[in-house]
Amino acid sequence: MSNSVLASQKWSGKFFNGDWPVAKQTQEVIEPATGEVLSQVAMASADDIYTACQQASQAQKVWSAVAPRDKAALFHKAAQFLQTNFDDLAFYVARETGGIIPKGMHEIKEAILILQLAANMTLEPNGLTLPSTPDRQSYAKRQPLGVVGVISPFNFPLILSIRSIAPALATGNAVVTKPDPQTPVTGGFILAMALEEAGFPKGLFQVLPGGVEAGEALCAAPEVQMVAFTGSTAAGRKVGEACGRNLKKVSLELGGKSSLIVLEDADLDVAASNIAWGAYFHQGQICMASGRILVQESIAEALTAKIVEKASHLPVGNPATEEVALGPIINQRQMLKINSIVKDTVAAGAKLEVGGTFNGPFYAPTVLSGVTPGMRSFDEEIFGPVVNLVSFKDDHEAIELANNTEYGLAGAVISNDLSRAQAIGSQLHVGLLHINDQTVNDECINPFGGCGASGNGNAVCGPADWDLYTHWQWMTVKASATPYPF
Repeated sequence: MSNSVLASQKWSGKFFNGDWPVAKQTQEVIEPATGEVLSQVAMASADDIYTACQQASQAQKVWSAVAPRDKAALFHKAAQFLQTNFDDLAFYVARETGGIIPKGMHEIKEAILILQLAANMTLEPNGLTLPSTPDRQSYAKRQPLGVVGVISPFNFPLILSIRSIAPALATGNAVVTKPDPQTPVTGGFILAMALEEAGFPKGLFQVLPGGVEAGEALCAAPEVQMVAFTGSTAAGRKVGEACGRNLKKVSLELGGKSSLIVLEDADLDVAASNIAWGAYFHQGQICMASGRILVQESIAEALTAKIVEKASHLPVGNPATEEVALGPIINQRQMLKINSIVKDTVAAGAKLEVGGTFNGPFYAPTVLSGVTPGMRSFDEEIFGPVVNLVSFKDDHEAIELANNTEYGLAGAVISNDLSRAQAIGSQLHVGLLHINDQTVNDECINPFGGCGASGNGNAVCGPADWDLYTHWQWMTVKASATPYPF
C-alpha cells in the first residue's frame, strides 16, 4: 500500500470536517481475517458530535448558494477520485470488512454510480405548479431538511453510508455521518477523501466514528433534522425512540429473516446455487441474506444433498491473500453468537448436515435441516453462513412459514410455474420481492426498504430519495394583497 492514496492514513486518530482535526480518544481498527491492527480510529464524544452539527449547519447555508451545475461537477469529480484509485480502495474495503475482493470492488463500483446519480439529482426538477385561482400562483417546492445524520454498519459500510450521504447532499443538505468504528475508512473516510479532493465546501460533510454516546448525540443535536440509520433492529428501535422524542424524521433500515421458497418443479442445481449465494455471500453478514430456505417436501432430500455438496467445497480463508468464497466473521462476539444459535438449534432437534465449526475468525459454511418454528435458527437473524432448511407440504404452508416472523425485508420464490410463484410472492409481507432469484439483491436505483422489524417503511435510493431528504414548502404569490371579509 506504499504507493496507494491510502498510504498516509491521514484519518488515523482524526475526524473529518473539511480538515482533519486530532481526536482526544482513539481505538484500534482490527483486520478481521488476521487480527492485525489496520489503523487508529478517532472516537467521537457527544460534544464532538454537537460541534460537528453546528459547523455543518453553517456550511449548509454556503452549499445552498452553489449553482446546480457546479454541484453536479463536484459529484462527478468525487466519482472520478474513486475511479482513479479503484484497485487500492477496493482492496482496502476487502481487508477492513473481511470481504472477498469482488465484494470490495462492488462497493467502489456502486459508490461511483451513486455519486453520478447524485450529480444528476442536482439538475432534476424539484417542484410543482399547483391549481389555484386566477389571481394567484401556487407552487410546491422541495426544500432541504438542513443537516442529515447518517449512522452506518460494518457489513457493506461504503454502500450503506453513501446511499444516504450522496442524495442528502444532492438535495441541499449537510451531512454528519457516524460510521461503525470497526469499518471507519470504508464507511466514512474514503468518501471524505473523495469529497475533499473534489472541492466540496468545508464542513458540509463530516465523519465522526463513535459509539453509543455519539449516536445518541446525533439523534439529539438540534441542527439535525433527520437521521438515516442502517443496522440491527435492536439499535434501530433506540434510534427511532430518540428521534421521536426530538421530533426528527428518521429512516430505519434494519435486520431481516428472509425466506427463499423453492417449489417442487424447480431446477435443483440452479436452486442450490441460489441458496448458496443467498446464505453464504459475505459470510451471511447481510440483512437480506436467505435466512430460511423453505423447500417443498418432495424435493427436500435431493436439494439438501446438493447444498451440502456446495457447502463442503466452498473455500474459506483470508480474502486478501487467498482465492476464497467466504472470509472472516467481523469479530469474536459475532462468531460466538452464530455458534450458539447453531448449537441450540441442533439441541432442539434440527440435524447438522455439514459445518457448525470455526477456526479462528472463519466459520465453516453450515447446513441445518429439519429446522422448525421455535428453533433459534428459524426465529433469529443469525448474520452468519448458515443454511436453514425448512420443509413444507403446500403453497399455503409455505406462505405461513415465510410470514412467521416479525421481520419484513426480502422474500423470494423459485419455480418454473411463474404464475404460481407470483401468487405466492404477492402474499409475502416484505419490502423486496424476487421471483426466480434469491433474496440478496440490491441496486442503487431501486427503492430499498422493509416493513415490520426490518424498518419503518421508508425506502432509500432511486425514486424514494427526493421524498426522504426534503420537505415540501407550499408557496402562493399574488400580484398585490386583497381584502378579506373580516
